[in-house]
Amino acid sequence: MARFSALASDSSDDEYVSYTSQDVRPTNNVKKPVEAVSESSHSRSDEEDAHAIVVDDGQEDEEGDEEDEDNDEGESSSEMDENELVLHEAKRTRNRAYVEDSDTEGQYKQPRHRSHSSISSESDTEGPRRVDSGAISWAQNVGVDVQKMHVMQTSLFRMPEEAATLQAMNKPTHPRFRLSPSVARKHSRDSLGEGRLDSQERASFAHDIEPPVYRPSRKYARIEISDSAVAGCEDALVDAGLALGRSFRVGWGPSGTLAHLGHLCSPSSEVQSPANSSVVTLAPAPLFSSARDEASNRLSRLLQHHLSKTPIVKDEYGVPFADPSQELCFSSFTTVYPQTDTSYEASLFRLGRALFDPFDLHFAPEITVDTRNRIHSLRRKAALSAWLEEAVTSSVNADLNQASGDPESLIFTLLTGHQIEKACEIALDYGLVKVATLVSQAPGDFEFREDLGEQLRIWREQRIDVHINENTRKLYATLAGIVDILEGSRTSSFERCSDVDPLKGLDWKRTFGMYMWFAEPMDAPISQVYESYHRASQELPSRVAPPLPQYLECRQGASLPFHLPRPLPSDALFSLIRLHAEPACSLSQILNPLSFSPSPCDYSLPWHLYILLSRCMRVRDFSDRGAGERRSLDYDDETGRYEGHSPSADLLASCYAHQLEQLGMLQEAVFVLLHVEGSAGREKAIKDLLRRSADKLDDWMTSGILGSLKIPLTWVNEAKALYAIYKGDVFEAYQLYLASGLYQAAHDLAVAQLAPEAVIQHDFELLNSLFERMSSQTVDGWYLKGKAYMDYAHAMIRLRELHASLSDTDGLDAAEEQELECFSRSIPKLIGILPDLLPSPSDPRHMVALSEMISGLTANLDQMKPLALSQVRLTGADEATRLHHIQASALERLMRSIQVA
Repeated sequence: MARFSALASDSSDDEYVSYTSQDVRPTNNVKKPVEAVSESSHSRSDEEDAHAIVVDDGQEDEEGDEEDEDNDEGESSSEMDENELVLHEAKRTRNRAYVEDSDTEGQYKQPRHRSHSSISSESDTEGPRRVDSGAISWAQNVGVDVQKMHVMQTSLFRMPEEAATLQAMNKPTHPRFRLSPSVARKHSRDSLGEGRLDSQERASFAHDIEPPVYRPSRKYARIEISDSAVAGCEDALVDAGLALGRSFRVGWGPSGTLAHLGHLCSPSSEVQSPANSSVVTLAPAPLFSSARDEASNRLSRLLQHHLSKTPIVKDEYGVPFADPSQELCFSSFTTVYPQTDTSYEASLFRLGRALFDPFDLHFAPEITVDTRNRIHSLRRKAALSAWLEEAVTSSVNADLNQASGDPESLIFTLLTGHQIEKACEIALDYGLVKVATLVSQAPGDFEFREDLGEQLRIWREQRIDVHINENTRKLYATLAGIVDILEGSRTSSFERCSDVDPLKGLDWKRTFGMYMWFAEPMDAPISQVYESYHRASQELPSRVAPPLPQYLECRQGASLPFHLPRPLPSDALFSLIRLHAEPACSLSQILNPLSFSPSPCDYSLPWHLYILLSRCMRVRDFSDRGAGERRSLDYDDETGRYEGHSPSADLLASCYAHQLEQLGMLQEAVFVLLHVEGSAGREKAIKDLLRRSADKLDDWMTSGILGSLKIPLTWVNEAKALYAIYKGDVFEAYQLYLASGLYQAAHDLAVAQLAPEAVIQHDFELLNSLFERMSSQTVDGWYLKGKAYMDYAHAMIRLRELHASLSDTDGLDAAEEQELECFSRSIPKLIGILPDLLPSPSDPRHMVALSEMISGLTANLDQMKPLALSQVRLTGADEATRLHHIQASALERLMRSIQVA
């Protein structure tokens, strides 16, 4: 039988709809249990689903209750049906339960044991009120038994409570768990955004509660300054963060400078300095793993060569753009390094030359395409083999110095570096003529390898390998092309032969060489060699050396300045081999800064490789490059150069330029930003760089940027103007803006800074010259700002001249009279817009200039036309000017009245 919970309600008694028999009578003195009349089991065959109502007063003692309970249980088993409804008048919210019968009908059932006092009081007060008088009178008039009629009504029609419960049960709502209203919340304000659970209601334990929607916790709330813990302590100099507030937050400065109050450390580091330090530290971000001078020399050499092969042109939008030529290749970069240079950068470019640089094989016209490709593949592999021999020379020599006097060990060490000639010489020096004969045939053909493998099998089967040197077995296994573990013969414990691992103790480059020179066939392509080594390094990382970066191999367990992610990045040299072997590999997968250096912010070599592989040689590109319009005037439709746009390429150039900016290499940083592909982004990046480095723009730097990089003079002057404003030299900034053609910036600067000072000094010629050059240009707000200053200066000059002319002669001529009339109409309008021209009340110069302008115009016009300002409110004028204007206006009216009279 299913059971459902009934929700609590605080409504009135109207929702307790119940039915009682007409035999129920209220009693005041004697309290008896009133039971509903029920028919016997013999007479209930036609009313099998009827309901019986029992109202229990509970006035008997415990023994009587037990007996009644036993009797009730017996009656329910023999006479009463399952759909019987028992109601008590006490608190229904705790003891009522909805019971679903087999006929999908519902009924409310209630426990029978209740408190005697509560039941008696409720029976006395509510019993008579619950009798349906209308139903009783109607049943008596028709002659039908009231109890029988009530049983039929409850069987055929659902009670209102049952209908409401079934409707709530069938309503398709999500089960929710509802918090009690009495549960106190930690924070009552919804604006605090506390991550609290939504009010959820649960239908039964068979339903799971859905996880609540995540709401981010807001742990801080704005408080009044009077309630703040730092109220009155704002000038505490012991804490710079408290004294200067936002000025001493951790932030970035020019050239990658980091301003902070403590020490740069990881979250788990322990710092000895106090947290409330007032010492501000300006430290450059550690973007390089090497010293600054060393990094500067290394990058300057690469960028100078790059600039010599890169013309600077203008795109269709007139923005300078660096367009690397096809002459820029790996071979050109290898000329930067001498032949004796064994640095990592030199080795990287030499590997790129072996894998990607084109070479002319001088094929005859009749050579087929398959033959050309075959020869080309062999030539590539030979070039890679030559590079690998040179790359592992240092490690081979180091092992030779540490090796014992065993000739087989020396020969094997030389074979790991593919030094066949030296290995033969060592064998002959020690009298090993047969070994020298075998080594001279390396790597050998298929039959040669099979013969050596058969010899090893014979030794193992006949248990002769026990008496053979391990280095000799390792040497034979290498010549046989076996790079797996060579198992020894299984004999007694005294003559047990150990296994031999030819790859033990080798780094990844020599291990890769073992696969290329001995394990794979001589004519196998580079992709096959790469696949064999890569699969072995993935399956057996403990035995086959993975391609770790060179800084991890050199440090041998020493700590690094940065934490490396897992899995560890691959060496950039191996990444170039992968790029050649895997046609689907993109630059996004190999240009990881950690593959080149231990600094995750060093993008120097990745950027140079991107320029070579993508922009110059068109070998591969970033995976996010999309199709788009051309971006250069030198666009070639046949080759399809510069197709689409790659955000990763622009981000790579920006990161590299930021490194150069930190080193103080401003010209080099601008050159790198000239490779940004989008015109708008390129212009903005270069302008921002010039603004940040404006203090370094001396004559030598400016000439280099303007001459070699063809940066517009406007961009440089704009950066210098901003720096001049920072220093407080406003007039120099104004002149730089004019020289750059930035008339809007010059106009705004003159209106806000220069013109008020000229007004205060009564320098009308200077005021007129400030705006004269931009009068023919398109400037926003010209008529309300710049032209207003020019009109003021012209009015002040001409009014004085007209007054002097009027004083010298008895009157003005017609032209002067007309000009004075024009002033009488224009000056009131000019005075009306002056408060909007100088709106800043925080700048005292604006307030003084406003008063000077209104007072000067009023005083000069009052001398000739005082009534012209009768309808103008002299806002901002001083009291003396207002009083003089009132007197002049009154005198003019008096003189006019006298003349009229």
